[in-house]
Amino acid sequence: MTRPRPLRVIAAACALILGAAALSAPPTSAVTRPTTVILVSPDGKKPKDLHADQVVRTLDAAQALARAKNSTADVRVLLAGGTYELKKPLRFGSRDGGRNGHTVTWQSVPGQHAVLSGGSKVTGWTLTDPAKNIWSADVPVGSRSRQLYVDGQLAERTQLLLAESKKTRDHLVFSQRGLTVNDPALAARIAGLSNPGDLEIEELGSFTDRYSPVQTVDGSTLVMEQPAWDNNNFGYDTLKSPYNRGAVYLNNAYELISGPNQWYLDSAKGKVFYRPADGQSMAATDVRLPRLESLVQISGSYRDPVQNLAFSNLTFAHTTWNFPSGPQGYVDQQSGAHIVGEYAKPADFLTSCQDGCPEFEKTRNEWHQIPAAVQVSAAEHVTFDGNSFEQLGSVGLGLGMDPNAHASGIGYGAAEIDVRGNSFTNSAASAIVAGGVQPDAHHPRDPRMTNHDVRIVDNTVQGVSKNYRDNAGILSTYVTRATITHNTLTDLPYDGVDIGWGWGINDPGGNKYYLEAGLYNYQPIYRTPTTFRENYVAYNLIHDTKQAMHDGGSIYTLSSSPGTVIERNYVYDSRTTFGALIDQGTRYVVMRDNVFLGSSRWVYVNADADDPDTFNTKDNLVTGNWWDIGPARNPEGPGFNNQLVDNVQITDGVFPPEARKVMTEAGARR
Repeated sequence: MTRPRPLRVIAAACALILGAAALSAPPTSAVTRPTTVILVSPDGKKPKDLHADQVVRTLDAAQALARAKNSTADVRVLLAGGTYELKKPLRFGSRDGGRNGHTVTWQSVPGQHAVLSGGSKVTGWTLTDPAKNIWSADVPVGSRSRQLYVDGQLAERTQLLLAESKKTRDHLVFSQRGLTVNDPALAARIAGLSNPGDLEIEELGSFTDRYSPVQTVDGSTLVMEQPAWDNNNFGYDTLKSPYNRGAVYLNNAYELISGPNQWYLDSAKGKVFYRPADGQSMAATDVRLPRLESLVQISGSYRDPVQNLAFSNLTFAHTTWNFPSGPQGYVDQQSGAHIVGEYAKPADFLTSCQDGCPEFEKTRNEWHQIPAAVQVSAAEHVTFDGNSFEQLGSVGLGLGMDPNAHASGIGYGAAEIDVRGNSFTNSAASAIVAGGVQPDAHHPRDPRMTNHDVRIVDNTVQGVSKNYRDNAGILSTYVTRATITHNTLTDLPYDGVDIGWGWGINDPGGNKYYLEAGLYNYQPIYRTPTTFRENYVAYNLIHDTKQAMHDGGSIYTLSSSPGTVIERNYVYDSRTTFGALIDQGTRYVVMRDNVFLGSSRWVYVNADADDPDTFNTKDNLVTGNWWDIGPARNPEGPGFNNQLVDNVQITDGVFPPEARKVMTEAGARR
């Protein structure tokens, strides 16, 4: 049956309807508003049927004109169709948004398609190894990239499987120096690899996807770069001791090219190598090597944020993120958060700190986030409508993340942000990340830092997180009033939609488990709530998740979030893992009227402790949901107050009309 919705939810739905109406039919006053149209045309030509007040050849010139006009008129910057190979990111500061109630919109010319590219086209291919069908092309000496894009798809870095799982690692010996491979056949292959400084170890754990660069090869031992190696081997779900999975790979050598769509970059020689499919013509193949790590950087100040800026019908493409190739590697902890820096460890950390330790807890408040190709912070009333985010080497769109994830050095402060009707595909990390993970994200020193009123609606997310497989499709951490509705998410290695952060450690009173772990030696026990509240996750279609990872949920929550509702989502094909995971510290969340199919457990409420205060996962209501297989896992002991009531199992495949309505209405509508 249909249950009454809280007023906040009704208000949110009304706001969405009104917002959609405003898009399709501008208010009458818009007819009389002065508008300046600037056309960017690299060849200086203007279509006869297109009105433009001024025609310029470059994006920089258009930006300068927009600044001159944005306080007296609405400004539309129209980009003629084609690929714009950016030499540097486009930076939008406080001067670049609309002033005095006006707006500035950057968009493709109607009927045309403009691509903002951070890469260069690679041409002049030569067949250099006919026996293996390996081709090469010249690129600038010193070029660095972890990605190559071929005909719009992400090419594969080369790999050598060292161990299929944690159960097949007897030939691998972990030490503080590195990794010794006691398998003669594998050791011989490793010894024959050129450029050992390009190699790296990748390990796929239960919820982490870790990268550690190799310094050199010494016989059968891979001597590892520091501090990445040590940092990857202490804490939770470590490289040495993963909870599940535990496949280990050696990546990135020319000699490991073994199949179609694999590539290798020899930076010192200025050569890129690629093996196409048999019969594929490299002359007709579009190959892009990234040069930039971000394309658009939007950031003002807390005193003077960027305002009234919009992007429509543009494509953002061809970036990389080279940080994991350096000595810090990618010391993954969860959902893109990673350790950076050097930390003291127990002398025997390879044995004593494989399931957490006090020394590890010191890192927690200093984790970094993966930056985004398009970055927004210290900004209000910014809109992304109908754009494509594709072939990106990091997060696609980052909203109010920690300062370390913003080139401006200013994080947070993303307010009244609309992300509507965009597509995200063929990229390395999450499609969208809103919010940070460090202390100013959850207890901001300045209230203007608070991320609030972020609306992520009608987007399609498919085939992202291909390189950093711990990344959810959409992650929203410490945000007040995040609305995530009517999105379609599919073809994902990990979760679909994740909300919250912190495992309850930053909520009032803290988390007893982490008190015993030693965390509160390094941070206070907060007495006031975090900024994570009043979120709404509804009408999303989420399927084909968990293609690589074991832990997590297609819908996932962390920490206390008063006023949060998760409803009317349709989730299926979670690879027999969890449909929904209500994880540590989750409180005051209502999950209702969702459909979960094909999960080993359709919902898992992680309150796995005798004491309700240990994890603080309590006071949640799960009601009116439908599922087919897999029981719920929910400790309902005294004091937890996690209620699972009126949920219905469907065993014959015949769903009632209300469930079918949920299944029909879920997903992007445009």
